[in-house]
Amino acid sequence: MSKETGVALVTGAGSGIGRQVALTLLRRGWKVAGVDRNREGLEELDRQPAGERRGLVWAVADVTESGNLHEEIRKLGQCLGPIDLVVACAGVAGETPAVGMQPEAIARIISINLIGVSNTIAAVLPGMLARRQGHVVAVSSLAGERGLPGQMGYCASKAGLNALMQSLWLDVKGHGIRVTTVSPGHTRTPQSTGMYKDAYLMPVERATDEILKAIDHGKRFHAFPWLLVRQMRLMRMLPVRLQEWLVARRLQRLKK
Repeated sequence: MSKETGVALVTGAGSGIGRQVALTLLRRGWKVAGVDRNREGLEELDRQPAGERRGLVWAVADVTESGNLHEEIRKLGQCLGPIDLVVACAGVAGETPAVGMQPEAIARIISINLIGVSNTIAAVLPGMLARRQGHVVAVSSLAGERGLPGQMGYCASKAGLNALMQSLWLDVKGHGIRVTTVSPGHTRTPQSTGMYKDAYLMPVERATDEILKAIDHGKRFHAFPWLLVRQMRLMRMLPVRLQEWLVARRLQRLKK
């Protein structure tokens, strides 16, 4: 089981899954260091009732800017103490189709979703290794399981993140560090609500419950919702052309 309380670093804490994870940890009695590039989102988090934000400190930082990110995390650690848990939630999505391909858009998504997580982990891992304790969690996506139409950047970033976390676990499993990768399906967040029909999106509270469950039980990998995960696994048994047709059909139903 994961440590019941302590100091948690949450990136992307200004909105979406990151915000909900930060709030839930605070309600559980954790001290939370929130990081986001959006000051307004962090200020809104800080306007929660006093009882719900006790133990919160935050800093504006971009996860793609390694030097500044490390310095801000160092300052947050001075305020709260050594970081026991990091939950890397900062991420972006966006259409990156092959027709009219824009490599700079793909690079931006990969920079935030993959390199940003690497930068975040690098800021806290030395301390965890020195203390021989800690828990590193990254929010991936079911989109990391296969390529999807019009999603080259996002799928590549999440597939890379899965591999990064697998390699991390192999390197630190003998050093007292737990590693967890969580892979949600489509979740109702500010960035997804503009892309997909609301009825098909998982509530952010439900996604957060699943993430915290995976943390509590120290799971190495947790994908959800279970019905969609089961469908995806069964689909892999079908001929490739049928798989592609089914994926395209599902995405067409999801989109506005």
